[in-house]
Amino acid sequence: MSALEEPQAPALTVHLNGSGGDIKGWVVVDTLVDGLAMGGTRMTTGVTEEEVAGLARDMTDKFTLAGLRIGGAKAGIVADGGDRLETFRTFGRTVKPLLHGGIHLGIDMGVTPADRAVFFEEAKYDPRYRLGAPDMPIDWRTYYEPLIDVTGHGVGVAAVTAWEAGRNSGPARVVVQGFGAVGRSVARFLEERGHTVVGVADVEGTISADRLPVEGLLAATDEFGRIDRSRLPAGVTLSGEPDAWLDVDADVLVLAAQKYALTAENTHRLRAGLVVEGANLASSAAAKEKVAASGGVLVPGVIANIGGAASAALAVTRVVPFGLEAAARKAWVFDWVGDRVRQNTRDLLEIADGRAGDPLPELLGARRGERR
Repeated sequence: MSALEEPQAPALTVHLNGSGGDIKGWVVVDTLVDGLAMGGTRMTTGVTEEEVAGLARDMTDKFTLAGLRIGGAKAGIVADGGDRLETFRTFGRTVKPLLHGGIHLGIDMGVTPADRAVFFEEAKYDPRYRLGAPDMPIDWRTYYEPLIDVTGHGVGVAAVTAWEAGRNSGPARVVVQGFGAVGRSVARFLEERGHTVVGVADVEGTISADRLPVEGLLAATDEFGRIDRSRLPAGVTLSGEPDAWLDVDADVLVLAAQKYALTAENTHRLRAGLVVEGANLASSAAAKEKVAASGGVLVPGVIANIGGAASAALAVTRVVPFGLEAAARKAWVFDWVGDRVRQNTRDLLEIADGRAGDPLPELLGARRGERR
């Protein structure tokens, strides 16, 4: 398929009604590579089949750009306020044939590692073992849990790479929209490299100042990414207005929260010249077009936000050098993700400099050719 052709329909879409219990949801397998596909499981009240399909396509693009031999998939469960434990037991029983058939499903919005443990157990699925592949010598939690900051690491690498590619030598003023695991990790990464965080947004609104002390913010943030306003330093500005993060004077905006945070309706308020997507589907297609038309730069999530997905895929495809001791193995994964993000960001910007229009299809076409 050429880079400019319409993408194919998903390889497989399964409607989930529940086995031994009732659930409503979907598993969309966008592509299969060597009989394998993978992606996270999302549970929200409003998740739709269309959304799951879009997320699965994003997974395909992430793995293609990263050069990993695995296809993209995604699961979605409509949260109904019922018994959470029973929901994931039912989910595990229902997707058992898919898990054992090469479709690895992990975690995404609304689903925790504890939930994953429930549906893995109910399905009697252990990613350490797969027919035709060498066994993983360590269990999944031992491998994956130390990598919690790898997505933020990749997003930070994308931001720094794009900032420096714009011939900027001084520190950037950064706004981070969303202060969950990814947002917190990106903020720390960028501050450690000399950049200044001037704005942070959580579910309660936007916090801004000429300089926000990241470690202080981290200390005041709970596990759900909510910042305790009573513990903030003096001199900060607080706003509860929706999308107030758009109005903060900044050079770089990192989108690390909900889907479609940047839309055709609010892009005109954007003050940052560089946008980096740290969340899935963080910008609408129309918003991306408006950013480009205004002379701005946007690094899409399929390039920047690959850390968690790639580190899982590296294990499922047995690329990780499991013989390394734990610290060295973690460093290897972080370096691998950083290298892929850096190269893809540079190549995307080089294509963009050479012609008008969206450079991503051309880069995807090139990576498909390399993976063959």
